[in-house]
Parts: sequence; structure tokens; C-alpha cells
Amino acid sequence: MTDKNSIRLLWRQGDSVAEIARKTGVSRDTVYKYRDMDDFSPEPPARRAQGSKLDPYRPLIESWLDDDMRSGRKQRHTAKRVHDRLVSECGADVSVSTVERCVREIRARRSAEAADAQYLDLVWGPGEAQADFGEADFYVRGMRTTLSFFVMTFPYSNVGLAQVFPGETSECVCQALRNVFEHVGGVPTKIVFDNATGVGRRVGGGVRTTELFAACSAHYGFRFRFCNPRSGNEKGSVENKVGCVRRNLFVPVPQLWDAGAFNRRLLERSLAMSDKPHWIKGERELDLFEADRLAMLGLPAKPLDCVTYVSRTADKKGKVSVGERGRC
Repeated sequence: MTDKNSIRLLWRQGDSVAEIARKTGVSRDTVYKYRDMDDFSPEPPARRAQGSKLDPYRPLIESWLDDDMRSGRKQRHTAKRVHDRLVSECGADVSVSTVERCVREIRARRSAEAADAQYLDLVWGPGEAQADFGEADFYVRGMRTTLSFFVMTFPYSNVGLAQVFPGETSECVCQALRNVFEHVGGVPTKIVFDNATGVGRRVGGGVRTTELFAACSAHYGFRFRFCNPRSGNEKGSVENKVGCVRRNLFVPVPQLWDAGAFNRRLLERSLAMSDKPHWIKGERELDLFEADRLAMLGLPAKPLDCVTYVSRTADKKGKVSVGERGRC
């Protein structure tokens, strides 16, 4: 997925097919394929042939390479050393070339992710956004419970839009993004995220994104970055807006019966909060938001299906487990 993101971003920056193929290390046919792809929605799982013999050992290899990040450059695993350990410690029946290919793929993916991790800008232009989650109490069909709410702000205009979800999974994040994009009629050029559970997690010095979120970024074409740890100043706009939304739209405790209808009204209500002068610029925030709209990317022809398909084996009682617990 990182290669797909890189291909589409380089194409939007004006690079030729030949330049993209050289920079990403893929063939021109691959560049043409992902450049012209208009739907990155996850596909339902299909019955496939047996995978590689190395698949059961991939998490172990990843952990060894993670440990390398805390060691000096001259004291890290080579592909040959990884193979030797797999054979001697795990009794793996795999060839050296298979292990070399696996290690090369992992390192190439991590290098691409690290290349995208740049210092965050504290001056925000039109069309750039920040995103974060907050929590609030709701009466869901009469029962009081705590739900998460997603907020995206546009620091240039100080406009913010909110959506309520039962959690912070990748499906919730991507559906919230899709709802906001479709409501404003465009896609931010760049979104800065906190380390939300559904977006990614830090591994060593980089951030590893979820597959669905990577597909969402490729599908809609936005760039994304993550805040540095304990650096709330890098997304002060959205942190302030989270509190503002909670105080102004969720007090008293809202009644929620139909989540879809509630979120559609919430988009209008949160946008209406910006019918006031900007706290510094003095202009009306909704007027400044027009500059944000003009700077945004266009919506793709098809919306993303914000789902994750998983395969599970039923136990003797015919029960299956999905979600985080099911992945353990």
C-alpha cells in the first residue's frame, strides 16, 4: 500500500511515469496500474492457495528488526543471520532467498514510511486539516454510555466538523473521513493525526499505519502525518475544537437513536458554529473556509468502502470471534 501511495503522490506532483518507476523501484506497467486505479476499497477475502512457508515467521522477523532499531548499525540482523536463527531456533524449513526477499520487502516498506515522516508545519495553509478524537456521554436508545467523537479542523479558517462513533477503529476513522469529505465536497491536501488507534501506531522511530487507513489515503489522495509524542502544540487547532464541540453540541447529554441521521445533522450543526469572526483574522470563518474548499482535492468517482474483511474458523460450538480480541 505504501508503494501505491507513493506512485499516486508523485504523479500528482508532476513526475513522469519513468521518473516514478525509477524512484519507487517498480515497473512502468505497475505505475500505470496504480495511477489509473479509481477504487482502493478492500475486497472480500477469496479462497487462496497456501501461502509462503515464511508467513508464520513474519511477526517474529518483524520483532527482530524492531529490536535492531535500538542497536548500533553494525550490530543488526542481516538476511543471512535471520535465516540462520529461523533454522536453528525455530526449525524453519525455508530457503535463504525466501528470507532475503522477505527482509528486503520489510525494510523497503519501512524506508518508504520513514521518508514520509517529516517535521510538522506550524503554519497552516488553505486545504490542510488536523484530526483527533474526543469522548462524551450520550443516551443511546435510552441507555447512557460513553462514545468517541471524531473532529476534523481546518486551521486556516478554524472550521471544524464532528462525527460520533462507538470507537476509534480504522473503520470508524475512515468512515468519518469519508463523511466529512462528502459533506464539504473535497479532500484536504494534508491531514495531521494524533496516534489514534485506528490510524497507526509507533514502532521504533516511525509509524506503522493500518491497511484500511493506507487504502483510504491512496483512494482519496491526501497526504498524512503524525504528531511527535507529547507535542500537542502541533495540533492545537483540533484539540481546542474537540473541547468546543463537546461544550456546545453535547451539552446537555444528547439523545441518539439513529446514528446515521444524528451524524448528518451533526455535520450541519458543527459547520454552523463557524458563523462568526475568526479569532485572529477578523473575517467570518465560513468565508475563510471557501479558500479551504478551493484548495482541496476533488472527490474520486467512487467512495471508499470503509470495511475490513477477516476470515475466522468456528470452534466446536460454531462460534467465531472478530475484532481486536479475535486477532489475538
